Amino acid sequence: MDDRPEWFSAKRYGFGTALPIRWQGWLVMAVYFAVTIGSAFLFAKRPVILLSIIFPATVIFLVIAARTTKGGMRWRWGGDE
Repeated sequence: MDDRPEWFSAKRYGFGTALPIRWQGWLVMAVYFAVTIGSAFLFAKRPVILLSIIFPATVIFLVIAARTTKGGMRWRWGGDE
């Protein structure tokens, strides 16, 4: 049995994650959007600083989403899972 939390649902077709299914997933997504949008407004004229904030935030978000996706992140062909 896998003891990992399940915060995001898996996509039915393709690779990746779909919308959050728990409040923790929604919180992670909201924080990610707040960081990226806030950084875009604050550092619009400083692209190096903007990318140095957005790139690590995106990597962190994707790692969290991958580890907390129901059934794991893998390719799916649309079957009943």
